[in-house]
Amino acid sequence: MIELVQIEKHFQGQAVVHPLSLSIKEGEFLTLLGPSGCGKTTILRMIAGFEQPTGGQVWLAGQNVTEMPANKRDLNLVFQHYALFPHMTVEDNIAFGLKMKKLPRQLIKERVEEAAAMTQLTALRERFPHQLSGGQQQRVAIARAIANKPKVLLLDEPLGALDLQLRKSLQSELKHLQRTLGITFVYVTHDQEEAMMLSDRIVIMNQGKVEQIGTPRDVYAKPQTLFAATFIGENNVFSSPEGLFSVRPEKLVPQRGVAGRKTGVIEDVQFLGSVHKLLVQLDDEPMKVTIALDITEEHPWKIGERVGVNWNDKDEVMIGP
Repeated sequence: MIELVQIEKHFQGQAVVHPLSLSIKEGEFLTLLGPSGCGKTTILRMIAGFEQPTGGQVWLAGQNVTEMPANKRDLNLVFQHYALFPHMTVEDNIAFGLKMKKLPRQLIKERVEEAAAMTQLTALRERFPHQLSGGQQQRVAIARAIANKPKVLLLDEPLGALDLQLRKSLQSELKHLQRTLGITFVYVTHDQEEAMMLSDRIVIMNQGKVEQIGTPRDVYAKPQTLFAATFIGENNVFSSPEGLFSVRPEKLVPQRGVAGRKTGVIEDVQFLGSVHKLLVQLDDEPMKVTIALDITEEHPWKIGERVGVNWNDKDEVMIGP
């Protein structure tokens, strides 16, 4: 559906996006994930046509659209800031793009009703934006985008301004919506959990470069670089003569006393509902490791207790020299 061929972007001579090639399949939910300033929004804007690449090409559904203006590309963009028209009702906001395209009135009515039903806005169609909550306003922005039936929906941190509870419920709605519609979603976020929950594939970005591309399971279980290993979920990084390797907290096993590959002292015990965690300062090393335990652990661990730390060889993931 989307083919990026060695696209790059420079601002005032500085490379913001280093040459990048990427194929996004039809109906795929692809997430660009990384810290702020890593170039993910710039990539989205180049796909949308709001930024011209310094080099390379953007293809959409088999057509080279690199030079094509944004309004001619068959895609829609949803931002963190909903950009609704305050003087229009929900219904008119959703219908706006369709009216601009001069579609027949009956078709517009059907499309608006369908988009409102999918985003659970049917009962709110006569309201104005100021009468809606943040989550409802964001749903209107999404309804307006899908009413156009674009080939691709680009979403730039669309849930960034919402509180945690609301984000969680809108995440499931988005995933469900994307499956129902079969539209290709390209999603930008810096929230690892959100990326893991929503995506078919994740592109991990850092300083304008791609660190890794893979399914949520791949990037969690087999990170390829130090950045990828430490950016998604918690991780423990050790060094060996062969290079650096990581072991996830749930794969480390604490042992009372001092037997183990590493030894150390418990600095903190964190209780997090279904799991609890030990933070262990290792002996003779500057690093601390995190160990995740399930809640069935009989004897509580105490701060200041000495422990051995063990793991299986198969749980080591090599991440670089």
